[in-house]
Amino acid sequence: MTPDALNRLVAQLAKLPGIGEKTAQRLAFHVLRSPPDFAKGLAAALTEVVDKVRLCPRCFSLHDGPADTRCGFCTDARRDDKVLCVVENISDQLALERTKEFKGRYHVLHGVLSPLEGVGPDQLRIRELLLRLEDSPIEELIVATNPDVEGEATALYLTKLLKPLGLRVTRLAQGIPMGGDLEYADQATLARALSARREL
Repeated sequence: MTPDALNRLVAQLAKLPGIGEKTAQRLAFHVLRSPPDFAKGLAAALTEVVDKVRLCPRCFSLHDGPADTRCGFCTDARRDDKVLCVVENISDQLALERTKEFKGRYHVLHGVLSPLEGVGPDQLRIRELLLRLEDSPIEELIVATNPDVEGEATALYLTKLLKPLGLRVTRLAQGIPMGGDLEYADQATLARALSARREL
């Protein structure tokens, strides 16, 4: 009979995205076979990320500073204040950063419009984006949502909201396949898409 503690670990690991029961079992047995310091370090890292990592109050990316401070993307004086890139989630932001092509600021929506799943504009960081644009010198806003149905719907919604403000609104260009995720695109494809972005 399997120990209860091991069953609980497998059950928790299986809740992770992309992890089925068999993979959860393999991970749990790996933890058991590893030196005790490995499990303690993993537990400490999990606790630390929950306790210390929070959303930036400006762009809604992640940082581990005090709650009322901005993240490194927002405080980096070398970044261009006139260009703002709107992404679906933080993994997309990090994928764009890996290209080393984009030097502007970010705004993370934390999702896309999806009426079937009950996600409307109020569930995203769109209101915060509009407030941010009121006191920012933004000249170009790049909509970098994924090229799937929900991403395109979100891009169209944002374009209708933002065009009347007199902003130049652009969209990532060809190079990212329809239905693909920015997170999994290679760096060259993302760099090409950024440099060849088009007017909406």
